[in-house]
Amino acid sequence: MNFLIWLIIGGIVGWLASLIMRTDANQGILLNVVVGIVGAFIGGLVISPLVGVGTINDGISIASVLVSLVGAIILLAIVNLFRRGRVR
Repeated sequence: MNFLIWLIIGGIVGWLASLIMRTDANQGILLNVVVGIVGAFIGGLVISPLVGVGTINDGISIASVLVSLVGAIILLAIVNLFRRGRVR
């Protein structure tokens, strides 16, 4: 059951990040889930040590969703940088 909730929250985080970075038209549901989960991993590596909050992989809270969201935004910015040569 936790795995299903993890996928749903990852999809929501990926979708929100794609809306913020204006890449929502280029992505489907599956890619939103992948972006959310990989963004949570990046957020866990980069942001969690700075603020002392876990990601959605550690437990679901408002702070963990925000850390995962920032990680997903970082991921999409890196993808945009390599795809278009600039960050939107």
